[in-house]
Amino acid sequence: MSNSIRYSDSRPRLVLQVLLLACLLSGLLAGCDDGQQRRERGPREVTVLEVAPRSVPLTAELSGRVSAFRKAEVRPQVSGILKEQLFVEGSMVRQDQSLYKIDPDTYIAEVESARAAVNSAQAQLEAATLRRNRRVALLRDKAVSQQGYEDAQVEYLQAKANLDVAKAALRTAEIRLRYTDVLAPITGRVGKSSVTQGALVTANQAEPLAVIQQLDPVYVDMTQSSFAMLNLRDRYAAGKLIRPDSEQTEVRLRLETGTEYALSGRLKFADITVDESTGAVLLRSVFPNPDNVLLPGMYVRAIINEGVETNALLVPQRAVRRDPKGNANLFVLTADGTVDERKVVTGEVVGRCWLISEGLEVGDKVVVTGMQGLRSGNPVKVAATVTLDELLNPEGQAKAE
Repeated sequence: MSNSIRYSDSRPRLVLQVLLLACLLSGLLAGCDDGQQRRERGPREVTVLEVAPRSVPLTAELSGRVSAFRKAEVRPQVSGILKEQLFVEGSMVRQDQSLYKIDPDTYIAEVESARAAVNSAQAQLEAATLRRNRRVALLRDKAVSQQGYEDAQVEYLQAKANLDVAKAALRTAEIRLRYTDVLAPITGRVGKSSVTQGALVTANQAEPLAVIQQLDPVYVDMTQSSFAMLNLRDRYAAGKLIRPDSEQTEVRLRLETGTEYALSGRLKFADITVDESTGAVLLRSVFPNPDNVLLPGMYVRAIINEGVETNALLVPQRAVRRDPKGNANLFVLTADGTVDERKVVTGEVVGRCWLISEGLEVGDKVVVTGMQGLRSGNPVKVAATVTLDELLNPEGQAKAE
């Protein structure tokens, strides 16, 4: 009885062992089949690009802000009650155009008082002149003392000085009266008014009455890191990069919408001071703005011409792979028909290509298609060898794909 029970308990274990053995055999057979299929497929077909040097114009895309070409804050130069506003907010105003009118009554009275003081001083001068002339005649006849003549001469000079002071006071009063008419200092577009009719304004107050900005042309201020500028200088010195004409350095803009601004500008100057907080240098460019598309404070992306890179080596961006550390790698065809994964150093982006600064040589053949699952040392079959122009051309790219 006990023997039969032990026999029945051993049957499930036997069945389990048989099933495990069957699974192992099927896995081995599947692996053999996969290896056989890979051997039957042979080397992977790839398309390679033969690296050739070329001259490439290089650009840098920098962040920038638009600022007015000229900006004037309109402030009163005399105090008084504002009687009129003579412009429409947001409109175009011309230089010396009247913008505000301050109550002139007080200043008209000052002018009249100063003019009366001039007339009085003029009369005193005439009287002093007559007395001096009489003393001169009497002195010749010795009818007056020398002291009397000298007193008359001093009185004459004092009266003449008083007249000059009165005339200066009159000119000052006339200027203050003229300042009751607040004029536009520059031609440009005027913003909103900070005061209204009836407001009390004071001479040289802190808050401007309005701000006028000249918007055609405009400045675009860009920032570039000092490291990038030093790198450019080294490349210019080494002859790798041909410097553009400083007077003709073209700058283009990309607006916040992603569209490119229709008109190009020119680089005006580069600042000589590095911002300590950002490590960046200010670059200023000038752009025409006839339609007032560019407004002060607007954020833009500026594309600036840095020069022409001679003997540049370019590869398509899709041919470059990055490892977890961010290092760039390429598959390069070797002489024995295998591929070698080579580490390279990428520079600027030129269209859809990377500029390779280190790791490639002229004549190297870079794998540009068929890289999926490819490993260093794998044999490959070259389906096509293309040039960069053929690859970037839509028809050539479709053919390479």
